[in-house]
Amino acid sequence: MAGIPDHIKALAELFPVEDLLLAVLRDGLPGVRVKSLIDRHEKFPLVLVRRDPTWGEWAGDPRFTDAARVVINAFAPDPDGDQDAAILSEAVRVVLRDAWLNQQVYPQLGHIIRVDMNSAPRRSADWASATGPVQYADLPTGVWRYEAIFDVQIRKPRRRPYPLP
Repeated sequence: MAGIPDHIKALAELFPVEDLLLAVLRDGLPGVRVKSLIDRHEKFPLVLVRRDPTWGEWAGDPRFTDAARVVINAFAPDPDGDQDAAILSEAVRVVLRDAWLNQQVYPQLGHIIRVDMNSAPRRSADWASATGPVQYADLPTGVWRYEAIFDVQIRKPRRRPYPLP
């Protein structure tokens, strides 16, 4: 099975927003798993990053910026899971803010040019109240989830993500 031809790859100007946020949060939260998909037998604590499909913006900006609404879930296990998930969710906000204010560039991924909290972290004991896509209906027993929503603008990397042929 053949892959995507190089001349098609060369058309791409932006990487997925999730890829940049995964890099930012992995860098800023060492020791915490940061992912965009949940494993069948997941380990916690965990930060889950997903682009919200209900809002995004690209207005033909020649500087190739991208804007997205991103749902970020922070999970932590008992015995202090509720408090730990709240703290982890707040740490996510701080890491995103600092990457933006410090104009931290991630090679081949770009950088955050603005981040706004759209919805403050809130306790969500099950997936029934989830804003974004989910993979299973219930949280494992003894695991707490806090959900926050951010509006993020990113600038593309200096070079195209995929090389010209």
